[in-house]
Amino acid sequence: MTSTAADGQQRDGQELVALLRLPVWNALAERADAIRRALPPRPQHARNRWQWLHSLDADQARRAALLDQLDALCVHIAGRPAPGYAPNDPLPAAALEEADGFTNETVALLIAAYRRQRATQTV
Repeated sequence: MTSTAADGQQRDGQELVALLRLPVWNALAERADAIRRALPPRPQHARNRWQWLHSLDADQARRAALLDQLDALCVHIAGRPAPGYAPNDPLPAAALEEADGFTNETVALLIAAYRRQRATQTV
């Protein structure tokens, strides 16, 4: 049986987080892996990474920045707060934005329900 928009509206925030954590993480990780494969290998040592960053063209540099953001969001969603994201926010808006369009319809409906639920909490 599949979930509907009405089902998503009836779920509470904790349940939505539990349902969304893995599919959102998977979408972000898959995007990060695709970017990682498209870029020249990124060195581990800081000095070499600086040289690597400066060797990239503008498009590669933009994708490298997105890769860093996706990696940080994956770490955050996995339960290790990342810099720039509230430690008590299990699914930052940035994670949902980056997962948009990279999930199936059911997950998209759950994301919409979670956004609606969060909007009513902040009003």
